[in-house]
Amino acid sequence: MGAEFLFMDENARLHRANIVDECLQSEDITRMDWPAYSPDLNPIEHVWDMLGRRIAARQPPPTCLPEFRTALLDEWCNIPQDQIDNLILSMPRRCKACIASSGRHTPY
Repeated sequence: MGAEFLFMDENARLHRANIVDECLQSEDITRMDWPAYSPDLNPIEHVWDMLGRRIAARQPPPTCLPEFRTALLDEWCNIPQDQIDNLILSMPRRCKACIASSGRHTPY
C-alpha cells in the first residue's frame, strides 16, 4: 500500500480481535485512531443497508449459504447505479451537517 497508507475501521469489537491486530502489525499497517461512536459518513454503509433490505425482502428468502451467496450477488448487481451516485454526491452535504452538529448525530 505504501509508506503513507493508513487503515481506518469503525472501531467495532470484531475489528479489534487479537488476530486482526496481529495481522495488521505483521503487515506493518498503521491503524487510524477513530472514536467508537464517531459519525459514519462513508456512503458504503448505506449501500450495505440497501443490500440487506433487498435480501430481507426476497421471497422466498435464501435458506442456505449457496442461495444466500447467489442472492447477494444478484441484489448487488441490481442496486441502481444512480442510487450509489447520489450517495457519493451527498458527501459535501453530509460533511457540512457533521461539522454543523460538531460531530454529533446527523440525519444521514
